Amino acid sequence: MLIETDLTGLPVLLIGPAGAIGAAERRYRRAGAVVDVVDAPDAVTPEVCARAALAVLVGPASTWHEARTALTGRCPVVTEPSGEPRRGRVVLVGAGPGGLELLTVAAVRALAEADVVLTDRLAAVGDLAALAPGAEVVDVGKRPGHHAVPQPQIQRLLVERALAGLTVVRLKGGDPYVFGRGGEEVAAAVEAGLPVTVVPGISSAVAVPGSAGIPVTHRDVSHVFTVVSGHVPLDARQAAALVALEGTLVVLMGMHNLVPITTELVRAGLPGDTAAAVVERGFTPDQRSIVGTVSTLPDLVSRAGAASPSVIVVGDVVEQSAVWTRRVDGVAGRTERMVVA
Repeated sequence: MLIETDLTGLPVLLIGPAGAIGAAERRYRRAGAVVDVVDAPDAVTPEVCARAALAVLVGPASTWHEARTALTGRCPVVTEPSGEPRRGRVVLVGAGPGGLELLTVAAVRALAEADVVLTDRLAAVGDLAALAPGAEVVDVGKRPGHHAVPQPQIQRLLVERALAGLTVVRLKGGDPYVFGRGGEEVAAAVEAGLPVTVVPGISSAVAVPGSAGIPVTHRDVSHVFTVVSGHVPLDARQAAALVALEGTLVVLMGMHNLVPITTELVRAGLPGDTAAAVVERGFTPDQRSIVGTVSTLPDLVSRAGAASPSVIVVGDVVEQSAVWTRRVDGVAGRTERMVVA
C-alpha cells in the first residue's frame, strides 16, 4: 500500500531486521521521506537518533528495548508490523512512445509499487529511480541485431523475482501487446502460477504519426489503418492485401527493410506517388519528419541519414502533415516548421 501523505524531506529512521524492513523503506521513500535504515538494536546510537524527525520500529524491532530507550525524548516513535510474506506478482506496463508525460496514471502507480523493474531500450520515461524508488532496475533492452538478454532469459528473470515474493514490473515501450512480446511474458507468469496484470500503453503506431500531424484515419481520406512489423520484408501476398485495403499503412521497426517494403507495395499496385513519411525519434527533442512518396522515400531517408527508432507511414493521410507545419505554437506564438527532406 502506498503512503499517500507527502513526507517530502522528512528525516525518517527505520529500525528493524533487514529481511523485514524492505517494504517499509520503499513506502517511506516513495512518500518523499529522507530515510535512514538501522537493522540492529546496538546501531541505534544518539548520533543516528539526532538526525530523525520520526522513528519507525518495524516488526520484531518493536521489542528492541535498547532502541526504544535510545529514542526516548528525541522524536516521535511509531511501530508497524513487518507483515506476512508477500506473494509475488508480475505487472506488464506500457511506457508509451517516450517521455514521462505519456505514462498513464496506472503506469506511474505500478512503478511506485515495484520491487524490480525490467526495462526496455525504448521505455524512455526519465528518472526510473524516482518513479520506482528503492526498486532494482534491470536493463533487458534489445537493440537491432543485438539481444543482450534473450527473451527466454527475460521471462526467467521476471518469474524468478516474482516467485521470491517481489512485485516485478516489466516496463515496455509503447504498448505491451503491440509487437512487445507481452503475450509470451504473460504466458510465462501464468505457467508459473503467478498473478499477472497488464497496464496498457500509448502505442507509437498511432501516437508518433500524430505527433507529426499525421492522423492515421481522416474523414474522406482513410477509414482504416493497418499496423505491421517491418522486421521482415512484405511478401507479394501481404503487399497485395494491404494495397487492396486502400487505407493507411503504419510500419514499426521497418527502417532496415524500407527499400524492399516500398518496392513490394509498388509492385503490388500501389501508385508510386502515394504520400509516405518517416517520423524519426518521436516525442524526443530530436524528432523530425521526412515526407515524400512511396517511390522517393527510401532515397530521401538515405540522404537524411535517418535511423531507428522511426515509424513509417504510407497513405494519403500523410498529406495532412502539411497542415501541421502551418499551425501556430500556442506557447511561443510562432509557426512551427517540420523538417522535410
